[in-house]
Amino acid sequence: MDVLPAIDLLGGKAVRLAQGDYQRVTVYHDDPVEQARIFARSGASWLHIVDLDAARTGEPQNTAVIARIAAALPTMRIQIGGGMRSLAAIDTVLSAGVTRAVVGSKLAHDPAFTKEAIAAFGAKALVAGIDARDGIVAVEGWTRLTSLPAPELVSELASWGLRHLVYTDISRDGMQTGIQAELYAAVASAAGFPVIVSGGVASLDDIRAARELGPRAVEGVIIGRAYYEGKIVLSDAINILKEGNGN
Repeated sequence: MDVLPAIDLLGGKAVRLAQGDYQRVTVYHDDPVEQARIFARSGASWLHIVDLDAARTGEPQNTAVIARIAAALPTMRIQIGGGMRSLAAIDTVLSAGVTRAVVGSKLAHDPAFTKEAIAAFGAKALVAGIDARDGIVAVEGWTRLTSLPAPELVSELASWGLRHLVYTDISRDGMQTGIQAELYAAVASAAGFPVIVSGGVASLDDIRAARELGPRAVEGVIIGRAYYEGKIVLSDAINILKEGNGN
């Protein structure tokens, strides 16, 4: 199990949105590269980046910043989402030094694209990104709610060859209300492989709850606002999840 501290990029700055609302933005660091260094010094080996500008436009917008982070921290593994709606977009971020690209919007309504991406880049380089509000998939930076039930999409992933999934509970994201542990257990069961928890992490109790689900259900936990607002010490969260690995 891994902790993935989050950097959400908007206009080249590290920010957080409340429930995906672009009108409710909090800027946490003007220099995302320095923020990534802070995470590395705390012991993080993974970094979760969301290009919020790209999520709206459908094309990578903060690639230069991402490349600077990758160059500054060559041992840090980077996972990035936002705007991964073409093979060219995925190739752009992987070429910038990213480890895994999160396919979200296209995943929901174009399975053929996901299969093309797997053929082009390999399943290890891709992550399914499912953002859901009340069990319904949302796309395009959470600006549009589809009619697709999230469990239906989750159940298809393994058959496509995917083995990584970030599942975001939008109603809790950035709100620090705590995670629904039973939700992630159900998602992992439906997927057939462990899930990366995203949305609502508020305290170390949520990290412990994720750990208790076990490595067959949880691959990692994304931490955002709770870290930035001092509710979670990153090194403490990392140590708790290491216990889930038997370390």
